Amino acid sequence: MVLRHPAMQDYAAWAELRALSRQHLTPWEPQWARDELTRSAFRRRLRQAQREARDDHGYAYLIFGDPGPMLLGGLNISNVRRGVAQAASIGYWMGAPHVGRGYMTDAVDAAAAFAFASLQLNRLEAACLPVNTASKRVLEKVGFTLEGRARRYLKIDGRWQDHDLYGLLHDDPRHEPARA
Repeated sequence: MVLRHPAMQDYAAWAELRALSRQHLTPWEPQWARDELTRSAFRRRLRQAQREARDDHGYAYLIFGDPGPMLLGGLNISNVRRGVAQAASIGYWMGAPHVGRGYMTDAVDAAAAFAFASLQLNRLEAACLPVNTASKRVLEKVGFTLEGRARRYLKIDGRWQDHDLYGLLHDDPRHEPARA
């Protein structure tokens, strides 16, 4: 598995995987725009990701696996806060054909290692819907701790919904990824 910043040459694979996974993803994501899967929308996403990385506000990644490399999903480290916080949020999505195979656990663990070692963050935060047992399992396997529930925290699938809030500190014990 490899995490790398998205590039324009990823558009076709990204659009295909997102379209194929739409039914799987929509209950867990903000409402999709009408032009969500267009080349111009992808280009806007890339420009936004480049600005955020340049300004140290966020880092977008696509997740690739063998063979191919084949696009599996995506992951973002966002809302980077410096100063006394040294914290950020993490969010992710997995394409429907690749769910349940452990890829996301390894991707979140790799992103946490990067956030703590390279970005020198003290804390990562994640939020997931209380009914999203797969996402909760990923976070808990990596070492995130449930810290509470935020009422009507994010607008997901067109509705304000409660979220369980998780945190991981730089010195918390973490998941040991499987070695090939």
